[in-house]
Amino acid sequence: MKQYLDLVKNILSNGKWKENRTGINTKSITGSMFEHNMADGFPLLTTKKMGLKNIAVELEFFIKGLSDKRWLQERNCHIWDGWANPEKVPYSNDPSTLKKMEEENDLGRIYGVQWRNWQGYEGVGPGQVEPYNIDQLANIIDTLKTNPLDRRMICMAWNPAEIGQQALPPCHYSFQIISDGESVDLLWNQRSVDVPLGLPYNIASYALLLELIAKTVNMKAGKLIGFLADCHIYENQTAIQTQVDREPGELPTLILSNETKTGEKLDIFNWEFDDFELTNYNPAKGIKMPIAV
Repeated sequence: MKQYLDLVKNILSNGKWKENRTGINTKSITGSMFEHNMADGFPLLTTKKMGLKNIAVELEFFIKGLSDKRWLQERNCHIWDGWANPEKVPYSNDPSTLKKMEEENDLGRIYGVQWRNWQGYEGVGPGQVEPYNIDQLANIIDTLKTNPLDRRMICMAWNPAEIGQQALPPCHYSFQIISDGESVDLLWNQRSVDVPLGLPYNIASYALLLELIAKTVNMKAGKLIGFLADCHIYENQTAIQTQVDREPGELPTLILSNETKTGEKLDIFNWEFDDFELTNYNPAKGIKMPIAV
């Protein structure tokens, strides 16, 4: 995708050096927007090989509202291995703490938990409240089916009351759905953007989420738009230059299954990570780059 490479070039040319909590400096710019029409193909990078299965496993994990990283590891997905619920292992990037974080399985109240199980409170009497659960994702699906022109279809992962219970405060902290009754657009907001490693995953993950939402409500996937705040490249991610030197190729096509493995009509809530086919994906060779925890 040319606009992804343009963002990389912009950071390399105009970014300013910053320190951060990881101890690995970043070259950073403030503010960028990514926009893609899903009719033009599935937005999976072609300038390096990417594994959509890994992305799909993580997305299913979010959709199910899970927080135990063993579920991911059992499916050979290791995106979250280095993080842990800070209430159980307070964050630090020293070797001893990093080891403890790897050994702790609970990720706390991260993305999917907030999507499916936001904690609300309602009054039940004078000075009395009781907790109740808000399923933000299910509410969006119901609204799309009953009032698709609604402009309040927003899902939040940034819960100020529970930041201290999250393995990582959400980088992509909200998304909104907009529909004209025939197609569905998805717009997401992201506070912190690891452009070489994180952003390609975020783009593909939200594209897959958009396709699943559209299929569930019998509409077409329309625009995918990302509003990106602190866009950065870590100083040890010099291999990104290899991508800049490559020409992007034709985007692949994503085909979602019509039925689950048990014969039910497939929707976002019974979908599993391998219920899709990716065709015409001919990427360049993979590029290894380190991730900052």
